[in-house]
Amino acid sequence: MKESGGGDGFVRADQIDLKSLDEQLERHLNRVRTMENGRDDQGVGSIGGLGLGGGGGGGGQRRNSSFNERVTAKEEWEIDPSKLLIKTVIARGTFGTVHRGVYDGQDVAVKLLDWGEEGHRTEAEITSLREAFSQEVVVWHKLDHPNVTKFIGAMLGHAELNIQTDSGQIGMPSNICCVVVEYLAGGALKTYLIKNRRRKLAFKVVVQLALDLARGLSYLHSQKVVHRDVKTENMLLDKSRTVKIADFGVARVEAQNPNDMTGETGTLGYMAPEVLNGNPYNRKCDVYSFGICLWEIYCCDMPYPDLSFSEVTSAVVRQNLRPEIPRCCPSSIANVMKRCWDANPDKRPEMDEVVSLLEAIDTSKGGGMIPPDQQQNCFCFRKSRGP
Repeated sequence: MKESGGGDGFVRADQIDLKSLDEQLERHLNRVRTMENGRDDQGVGSIGGLGLGGGGGGGGQRRNSSFNERVTAKEEWEIDPSKLLIKTVIARGTFGTVHRGVYDGQDVAVKLLDWGEEGHRTEAEITSLREAFSQEVVVWHKLDHPNVTKFIGAMLGHAELNIQTDSGQIGMPSNICCVVVEYLAGGALKTYLIKNRRRKLAFKVVVQLALDLARGLSYLHSQKVVHRDVKTENMLLDKSRTVKIADFGVARVEAQNPNDMTGETGTLGYMAPEVLNGNPYNRKCDVYSFGICLWEIYCCDMPYPDLSFSEVTSAVVRQNLRPEIPRCCPSSIANVMKRCWDANPDKRPEMDEVVSLLEAIDTSKGGGMIPPDQQQNCFCFRKSRGP
């Protein structure tokens, strides 16, 4: 897709870098078997699409030597497992866990991706997990911004992998891979908002949190990255309450052709109409999700808590359903919400414009759901709030 007004096209990572990374992953996972086959006088077969055929003799040895060099050579993002100490589990998911850890003296979060024991997963499941890991590493390791969680490194599963824990050194299955990122003590933005569901947030805090998220997304889009799962659960806070974007498991480099980016990728309640409808989409799906996040930050509440998946999908796409904006919401914030979640992606602003709009808001006089000089919140919502 070419942007309106000119500019370079957008190249899909899964058509270029992901293939290369998947081949590298295949080489690591088959390292022992490959190196043993490489000693055969008849040469090695095709591994990971590399097509490494050949005859015996000196030519085969030269090819084997070259292949082994490529296998043992590290990618720039690969970490040294001897420097990694894994500690307690802080989150669990379907295919892995997130741990506290230390890498080379730095506090980190370690995301372990478990592909399961051999024969316990289908080829399709393993392929999907490989792709998710590859996407995350390819996209994340190149990013550098104060509102994006810092990527430290990753490690591909291979034989003879040992990792330090509090209980000593343990061997890890060869199908375990991990992503190491900076540890953020503030936890998820969603958790912070839930804690403030009854009290709400000062208007100045609302705008600052929104600005952090907007700046992070603006940077991603400048790097031609579409996050595709923008939600408060995927935003983390550091000790100073700075928002940092995390979880690039479904992120993509924006496609040159928008028809190449389809499918229901994201989380219900934050997904743009075009995504829910299975239509082609681009970075403007992130802008829509930001609008929902902005409402959530302002209200400290969840969108559509009482609706099912089918109800939300139908209402958002066919009836233009959006979260109800409280009467107390300043027009400067309400207008940003409305523009971001417009049903027409072309009418949504770019994230750099959203940053400018938020920066122009005057928060010196307070406002929002905590009125100036009052301890109590506003009464825009008729039903009881909070747990």
